[in-house]
Amino acid sequence: MSAGTDTRALADGKLLVDEPTGGVVRLTISNEEKRNALDHPILDAITATLGEYAGVGGPRSPVRCVVVTGAHGMFSAGYDIGEIPEGEFEERAERLVAHPFTAAIDALEAFPWPTVAALPGHTIGGGLELALACDIRVATDGIKLGMPPARLGLVYSHTGLRRFIDAIGAARTRELFLLGSYIDAPTALSWGLVNRVASADDLEGATLELAAELAGNAPLSQLGNKRVIAALLRAEGVLDEAVEQELIELRGASFASADMREGMRAFADKRAPEWRGE
Repeated sequence: MSAGTDTRALADGKLLVDEPTGGVVRLTISNEEKRNALDHPILDAITATLGEYAGVGGPRSPVRCVVVTGAHGMFSAGYDIGEIPEGEFEERAERLVAHPFTAAIDALEAFPWPTVAALPGHTIGGGLELALACDIRVATDGIKLGMPPARLGLVYSHTGLRRFIDAIGAARTRELFLLGSYIDAPTALSWGLVNRVASADDLEGATLELAAELAGNAPLSQLGNKRVIAALLRAEGVLDEAVEQELIELRGASFASADMREGMRAFADKRAPEWRGE
């Protein structure tokens, strides 16, 4: 997507912020060398920027829609954990996922106005969950979407899995996470994982047209309906404290497992992993 004339570059230039049309703010992930992987600076900048615009989130706010997208023909390849040294993997990988990623997801979900994810290219792992945290997703025809935890030895967070179950149901969530394979944009549309599919040439125009329509709708209605939907979804996802702690420990154990280290090595080496179940 083309940047506006008054573009701000944050996170050492890896997150671009502009206002492409009235009432719409656009956040563009631009980390080309790592396929738009999400690192601490990018995630922190997303959280801070959303907080900045949410601070003027009343009915008379000049900003009434946020678009999240990616540059360089891709959305995001997920967490930037590929270059973490093996001896530091457990601590640093879990810290990346637990704090800045969760904070960015929470900021997107808490943003009072509608949010749109525009997916110009492959959308994988944490990148897909980031897109799913937006209210509406528009994908380019021909891209791939997927969740690779099964091929990396990772137990995904229960909050993340809940987000997928809410969007596409338990059966599709099982298929997405237990197979670990990628799906195409038309399949994602049929599942409800994305709302619309556009050609590469039409993605920016279609997204900005949608964002302008969202920004132009009745502000009290937008704020109120989004709040009601969020409250209803949260009420359905309440877990017993002991069960929630068990799920958190399962996830933590996967970061410390030999299989997780093998999965990461195999992914980097482009070979089949040799699982040990430990």
